Amino acid sequence: MLTNFPVNVKAPAAAVILGDSGLVHGYFRYAVGTRSPRELLSLWWQIARWRPQVLVYLSASRGMEAARRDANFFRLCGIRRLIGVPMTEEMHQNRWQELEQALEPEAARLARNLAELGDARLDDPANWDLHLTAEEQARAVEALQPAAGRPMIAVSVGTKVQSKDWGRENWRALLTELARRHPGHVLTLSGSPQESEASEFAADGWREAGGGTVVNLCGQLTPRESAAAFARAEIFIGHDSGPMHLAAAAQTRCIAIFAARNKPRVWFPYGRQHRVLYHQTDCWGCGLETCIVERKKCITSITVAEVFTEVCAILG
Repeated sequence: MLTNFPVNVKAPAAAVILGDSGLVHGYFRYAVGTRSPRELLSLWWQIARWRPQVLVYLSASRGMEAARRDANFFRLCGIRRLIGVPMTEEMHQNRWQELEQALEPEAARLARNLAELGDARLDDPANWDLHLTAEEQARAVEALQPAAGRPMIAVSVGTKVQSKDWGRENWRALLTELARRHPGHVLTLSGSPQESEASEFAADGWREAGGGTVVNLCGQLTPRESAAAFARAEIFIGHDSGPMHLAAAAQTRCIAIFAARNKPRVWFPYGRQHRVLYHQTDCWGCGLETCIVERKKCITSITVAEVFTEVCAILG
């Protein structure tokens, strides 16, 4: 697998997510956005001397020009068969699905582009299995010992993008209400080390309302170990984020709080068991990472009461 070097602790590369699962046998790595002739020549040499016969393309859509550039590079590496490189506009677009009255998820777009390889069977939970190792499972169990087998609510308040952030006060208010409704549950917090303080701020509302044990795992587990921890929770609550997709892959029901910077449904957690809060404001689809003018009205218009209602619909 060709993947990037991690760009920051909040954006782990694919190699960190797939790890030693056996799904991938090895990795080639490159620096994101590099235009250095030396680095590109080094990458070309690494790939070319391995003599690959087939390339399966799983990149997000970046436009026709980028797709052509990638195809030319891989052909220069000696790869004759390229599968899934989006050389038509339709391959770049998420189709409108009449039955669902919504756009197809990104996973479905990629699977459609790779159709010559067969049916990806996206609706089969087994095909989202991260193949967590016994060691990763054991590490999660060890980290969750304070929970003592009680039911857990997993929460991740972090995001690497300002426009996706629901806000510290909202998280605190939500956890206050949840503690009053579900005092017998354990609250687990996950994220990067930098998100520990914001997580503790939100958890103070849980504590003040008489909630159960709080287990702060921020910075304590790898992404794969976090997935093993999410699998043991009754529910996961978080932003449009990596932890949300890990929880969904682990088949944990998600309450996902989305900004409208992306088109609806494309990046929603895959599966019908999840509940997504998404307000389609007049500026939806902006793609902004930082929202100043509109003050993140798409996500900040989502109320604590709305999220609380969705959580209770699952937990009872």
